[in-house]
Amino acid sequence: MNTSRHTKPAIIYASLTVLFVWTAMASCTSTASDGWQPLFDGKTLDGWTRVGGEAPYAVEDEAIVGTMTAGTPNSFLITEKEYGDFILELEVLLEGDATNSGVQIRSHIDKTANNGRGRVFGRQVEIDPTERAWTGGIYDEARRGWLYPLDLNENAKKTYKRDSYNHIRIESIGYETKTWINGVPVAHVVDTIDATGFIGLQVHSIGDKALDGKKVYFRNLRIQTENLQTQEFPQGIYTVNLTPNSLSTYEEQNGYKLLFDGRSNAGWMGAYKNTFPKKGWEINDGTITVLPSDGGESSNGGDIVTADQFSAFDLSFEFKLTEGANSGVKYFVTLSENNSGSAIGLEYQILDDERHPDAKMGKGGNRTLASLYDLIPAQKTKRSLRKIGEWNKGRIVVLPDNTVTHYLNGEKVVQYKRGSAAYKALVRDSKYKNWTNFGEAASGHILLQDHGDRVSFRNIKIRSL
Repeated sequence: MNTSRHTKPAIIYASLTVLFVWTAMASCTSTASDGWQPLFDGKTLDGWTRVGGEAPYAVEDEAIVGTMTAGTPNSFLITEKEYGDFILELEVLLEGDATNSGVQIRSHIDKTANNGRGRVFGRQVEIDPTERAWTGGIYDEARRGWLYPLDLNENAKKTYKRDSYNHIRIESIGYETKTWINGVPVAHVVDTIDATGFIGLQVHSIGDKALDGKKVYFRNLRIQTENLQTQEFPQGIYTVNLTPNSLSTYEEQNGYKLLFDGRSNAGWMGAYKNTFPKKGWEINDGTITVLPSDGGESSNGGDIVTADQFSAFDLSFEFKLTEGANSGVKYFVTLSENNSGSAIGLEYQILDDERHPDAKMGKGGNRTLASLYDLIPAQKTKRSLRKIGEWNKGRIVVLPDNTVTHYLNGEKVVQYKRGSAAYKALVRDSKYKNWTNFGEAASGHILLQDHGDRVSFRNIKIRSL
């Protein structure tokens, strides 16, 4: 990443931090007359219940203290009351830097699971003192996994203070959840499930016995549920919008546009064609799907491309694979080559790595899922993978300086710079070596590939940078 681009935002964040922390400190003196209510009386655990595991919770010096305990699963202290729309503020101190904790919001419990001890599930605001530094990110406990890893907002990774109390603000209003850590805006998720649920405090299970006895402290818990006074969320924070084919007001203000409306082929045409293909593609139930044929490139309906062209951009899309399927999202497609088969362009590979033979071709895994096809392998983790048949979130960001980043389900997996010496060396050693200035066009179309396998797309949106 070209760090020089982040100098100005870093100054802005620093200024915001001073302002917001001052505001948070001043608000600690507020009373119930301004709409805030204490969620913890500072003396007892009245109104709270422990579930899931056996880690103990106690009250010490007006803080709720959870103690990490070997041999027990994740433990939670949950409110006996459920909440819908709210603003929650609290302070958290987590001992050490080798584990994590979290705050559950609008969550639920399967009382029959976990040998009758119950299993909590629902959105969680992460507390992460490790080198990963994802504090303030949003995880879906025991259900969908990571919704908002902090690879999506790397500036916010610096806000957490180890071995100190950290101020957390959570706004859960309507479909939207926003988080702040020590006054710095961190995550924004739009999610239509779980309109209500309990609030919970987590003591994570531990595999390292050296962590046995470590503690996590929660204090100054307070909540607003009426006449909610929201805090400004500055422009430029990436939004994970889980509502298919829609834009939130915040996304519209940030300049995003839908490339697929969920109903029609408006804005798309066949590659090397003037109209949308008459066969090979299906639009149904909010998805656009390439239909299976013989597994060959562009042998049925052919690739489709956007009518518009783009240079620097932030492109998001969701895709769903079938078993053994192959497809791709290409960018900087100029359609100037007039080649047979799939049109030429840089490709975000979409592939069933386990079942499609292409995953074992190329070099070093550079034809696997989310890779820059035939050039750079994606550095994926197990947590970033979804099962075949589930929706995945892809993202491609091209900065004006030609730095390109691929994301898979919110995690950064590829980064390179178009036109650099390192990039040109990769091209010379690839299947694209005979294409002059491959992938270096000033602008180009976005392409969805027909590789003869059934693959579906939705929630395709773009912002010009």
